[in-house]
Amino acid sequence: MSQFTAVLVGGPAHLPAERRIQSVDSPEETLKLLHGAGYEHFRHQGASTEIDGEPALVFSWVMRTAVAE
Repeated sequence: MSQFTAVLVGGPAHLPAERRIQSVDSPEETLKLLHGAGYEHFRHQGASTEIDGEPALVFSWVMRTAVAE
């Protein structure tokens, strides 16, 4: 199965730039990124871009959830 490069946009301003590039198995999945005491959720909404000349999918922030105890 091929991996896709995802660029994360939106969400917390203090999310480091190096964490905004992720690999995903499918454009249809919701990407959950552990950040602080919660998860930031990002979804692909059809946009794409390039990183260093390679295609990448834009995943936009949709919500934050707390880590379950």
